[in-house]
Amino acid sequence: MSKRNATAAVIGAGDFIGSEIAKKFAAEGFSIFAGRRNGDKLAPLVKDIEAAGGEIHARSLDARKEDEVIAFLNDADKHAPLEVCIFNVGANVNFPILDTTERVFRKVWEMACYSGFLAGREAARLMLPRGGGNIFFTGATASLRGGSGFAAFASAKFGLRAVAQAMARELGPKNIHVAHLIIDSGVDTEWVRQRRLEALGPNALDNPDLLMPPSSVANAYWQLYQQPKSAWTFEMEIRPFGEK
Repeated sequence: MSKRNATAAVIGAGDFIGSEIAKKFAAEGFSIFAGRRNGDKLAPLVKDIEAAGGEIHARSLDARKEDEVIAFLNDADKHAPLEVCIFNVGANVNFPILDTTERVFRKVWEMACYSGFLAGREAARLMLPRGGGNIFFTGATASLRGGSGFAAFASAKFGLRAVAQAMARELGPKNIHVAHLIIDSGVDTEWVRQRRLEALGPNALDNPDLLMPPSSVANAYWQLYQQPKSAWTFEMEIRPFGEK
């Protein structure tokens, strides 16, 4: 594995998508800064990346707190220039509208939209003086469509998409690639598997190709990173072949 003098920061380095993104960029030679709310849960990811010869710095990070985001990305950039920042915080909840409390609505917005703005702004602050970088945001079906029970989640994801669009228009001409990846699919996690079984019955998991492996999401981000600046994608949608 050839080592780069560059850091990739993953904000929202959860057990599935976030961890696979971190592993992919580590395998490509980046130093990884991985943050999630409970940093202790990053131990398996640290073990995997270090066993494969990669470098990772794991941190507890509340992405809704401006000072924590600033410190996290500054530390990443001091270690080696921040070349990639991937915002992958979840917040997918489903509540009927009358059960959507103002606290739920506000917290989901803080997690899925406001914290994305903080991450993007601070990454841009570090990348602009060097004249280059990559800032990628994880979106969902809810980025484009408000489904039943998803008023809070969809409004936050719509908002994150708008933040990303505005940043892409401003920062693209300054050689910073801003992209928004829409995952139009259930991702193959234990939580999604259980929900599918509950909703669709015992045969819901018979076709394994209907759920997206987290590694496929990581590969999509790697494709975005590799694009030449003469042909950048702002928005990429990925879905399994069987998704309607």
